[in-house]
Amino acid sequence: MKNQIYTVRIEGYTSEADGVCRIGGRAVFVPRALAGELWRIRIVKVSAAAVYARGEELLEPSPERREPACPHFGKCGGCDCLHMSYDEELRFKLGRVNDALTRIGKQRVTAEEIVGSEQIERYRNKGVFEVGARDGTPLCGFFRERTHELIAVDRCLIQNELTERAAKAAVEFLRLNALPVYDEQSGKGTIRHVFCRVSHKTGDAVVCVVSARGFGDRTEALTQALRSACPEASGIVLNINKSRGNTVLSGDFYTLWGRAEIVDELCGSRFTISPQAFFQINPPQAERLYERALTYAGDGELAFDLYCGAGTITLCLARRFRRVIGAEIVPEAVENAKQNAAANGVENAEFLCADAGEAAQELARRGLRPNTVVVDPPRKGMSGEAIRAVCSMAPERVVYVSCNPATLARDVLRFSESGYALREAAAYDLFPRTAHVECVVLMSKDTSAPKMRKK
Repeated sequence: MKNQIYTVRIEGYTSEADGVCRIGGRAVFVPRALAGELWRIRIVKVSAAAVYARGEELLEPSPERREPACPHFGKCGGCDCLHMSYDEELRFKLGRVNDALTRIGKQRVTAEEIVGSEQIERYRNKGVFEVGARDGTPLCGFFRERTHELIAVDRCLIQNELTERAAKAAVEFLRLNALPVYDEQSGKGTIRHVFCRVSHKTGDAVVCVVSARGFGDRTEALTQALRSACPEASGIVLNINKSRGNTVLSGDFYTLWGRAEIVDELCGSRFTISPQAFFQINPPQAERLYERALTYAGDGELAFDLYCGAGTITLCLARRFRRVIGAEIVPEAVENAKQNAAANGVENAEFLCADAGEAAQELARRGLRPNTVVVDPPRKGMSGEAIRAVCSMAPERVVYVSCNPATLARDVLRFSESGYALREAAAYDLFPRTAHVECVVLMSKDTSAPKMRKK
C-alpha cells in the first residue's frame, strides 16, 4: 500500500483538521484536505493504527477552500484552519465535539450548535513567542508541530500585536548585547520565551520575559528596551525558569517595572490576573460560554467551582448561590481569586489552594452537599479520583467546561458510570483558526428529570 497512488473523496476531518478518506475500509489521513474534495494522494506511512498520505494533486477543490493569509501556515504548528472558510471551520469543530461524545463518550446527547467568534484575528489576550537561535543569530517564533524545531515568525495573525513587538525587542536586545539564548540541551543561556497578557477592557498589558537566569547589570537596559518597544505596557516581569521541559512559566517572578498583574473585566466583574493565573484568552467568547455554564448551573444554596483559576466562574456563581467554594492548585491564582472576590464585593465565596481531587475529598469530608459542581479542568481532563470525589457528594448537577472534547467525552463516560446522565452540550469557538474548541455540558443524577431548554 505504501507509495501507491489513489484517487479519493475526502469524507471528513481528524481532530487536527486534516482530511480523512477511506481505502479498503481503512481510514487515511490527508493533511490540509477539505471535506468533499477529490484528491490524488500518495500513501507515505502505514501503521497498525492509521494510514497517512500526502496530497499529490487537488482534482476538485471545495468551495470552502481559502488561500492561507499566513506564509507560515502548515509549518509553525499554530493555526490549523487557515485553508478553510470560517463557516467550514465551525462545522469541523462541531463535528469534532459530537464525534468525541458519541464515539469516546458513548453518548446519545450531542451539541446542537456551535457559537462562532465575532473576531477571528488578533483575538488572543495572551501570547507566547519561543526564543532560539540559528547559526548563532537570535530569533523568535514557534515550534514546528510535534518538534522543537523553531520556525522564525515575526508576525502572527492570531496573537496580539504587543507580543510580537516584545519578542522582537527581546531578540534585538540579545543580539546587541551578544547574549546567548537558552539552549534546551545544556540548560544554559538566557531568554527562553516572551509571554504577554493584555486586558480586553482596561488597557493593562504585562510583558514577561522567561529566562534561565538573570541579566545582572543589564537588567535595566532590558527593561528600557521593552518599555520603548511596548509603550502601552503597564508592567515588565522577569521569570527565572530553570526547569527542564515545556512548562513556560515556572520558578521565581520579579517585577522589573510597573505592575505584575493586569486588571480585566469578565461577566460584569473585575479581575486581577497574575502571569501564572489561568484566564480565558478570548474574553468576549468566554462571556458567552460562561453564560451557558451559568444557565446549566441553575441556583441554590451551595456550589463548588473546581479548577477555579482567578475565580472567574466562582464570582459568577456567587450571584446565583448562597455560598460558593472555589479550588485551584496554583497559589498565585488563589490569591488573585481572593483579591477579586474582595474587589467585587463578593462575601459569599471561599477559596481553597488544593488539587481538584484533594479539594473535592476535603469538601466531602466536611459533609458538604452542593447543589451544583462546576469543573473547568486543563486539557488532560479530570482524574478518576476527582470524579469519584465529586460523585460522592451527590450534587444535583455537574457542569463541565472543557477545551478538549476527547478528555471531556472520556470523563462524561466516567460520570455516567456513577449515575450521572448527560443532558445538554454546546460548543464555543474560543480559538479561531486553530483546531481547538471549547465546550460545556450539563450532567445530572436524576435520569427522569426533563431535558433543559436552551436560553
